[in-house]
Amino acid sequence: MKIARHRIIDALRARDQHARADWVRRELPDEIDSGQHSGLLATLHLDPADLVETPSR
Repeated sequence: MKIARHRIIDALRARDQHARADWVRRELPDEIDSGQHSGLLATLHLDPADLVETPSR
């Protein structure tokens, strides 16, 4: 599953983890593969299911 980088950044900033959000912005691509980066998401305490954008109706 692909996750937009800005969703991760927004989640981190909402938790006042600005340094981590800045690191994600600098180091990760615009789209993150949740399988490839599952360890990083776990380290950041982020659930990929919470970060996927749902299509608008």
